[in-house]
Amino acid sequence: MYASRVRGRQMLLDNPARESRTKKEMDEKRLRRKKQKESKSLGIIGKREAKEKGVWKFDESQAKFALFVPMHNLWMGYMSELLGLSRYSASVSSPQTMPGSSGMHPKLLKADFHGSIMTVHKAKNPCLVGISGIVIHETENAFKVVTRQDKVKLIPKQNSIFTFAVPLYSTLPATHKPDMPLPLPPVASGSAPMKTVLDGPYMEFELYGNQFRFRSADRAGRKFKHKETIEL
Repeated sequence: MYASRVRGRQMLLDNPARESRTKKEMDEKRLRRKKQKESKSLGIIGKREAKEKGVWKFDESQAKFALFVPMHNLWMGYMSELLGLSRYSASVSSPQTMPGSSGMHPKLLKADFHGSIMTVHKAKNPCLVGISGIVIHETENAFKVVTRQDKVKLIPKQNSIFTFAVPLYSTLPATHKPDMPLPLPPVASGSAPMKTVLDGPYMEFELYGNQFRFRSADRAGRKFKHKETIEL
């Protein structure tokens, strides 16, 4: 019995020490904090690498308003589908159905504005009033637009009121269905430039920059409350 079970083996003469529940919880919290710090540091490294590689840089030679008009036409189709706009009918017998603005506001708050024509209506900085262009990049605190003068402008959202236009009628073809992808805009020829939303019937909305300082991805899951403002 000694030779088979005891000889050459280590035997504990006392119960092994057990870690307390409080110590386990502290170790788990410490491990979670360490992972959070590592994830944050990885995010900073990723942004730094993206900046070094020029991911967020824009070639000034490509700042042509005409180059971004197709993206603007794609945005009009996106708005037509998002807001459920009806098609224009020239017949007198069928009355035109006007969309209700009350049902459009919640959708516009969560919409993507890349490709829209944004205009500064009011601002505490008078130099910004009147700047208008196609939005090519939206951040949490600013809109980057390309103006008709082929210039890139970075407009802060804070202390600014913007206006943007939405087509009154759908710009999608009659054969388009909700389960189909948005059609690509046609290539414009030199004699017939592509039209914008301002060239046809449209509705205009005001956008208060101070209440709109969120990224487009964050707005999609955010709940906005109706409240009055006394700005400007």
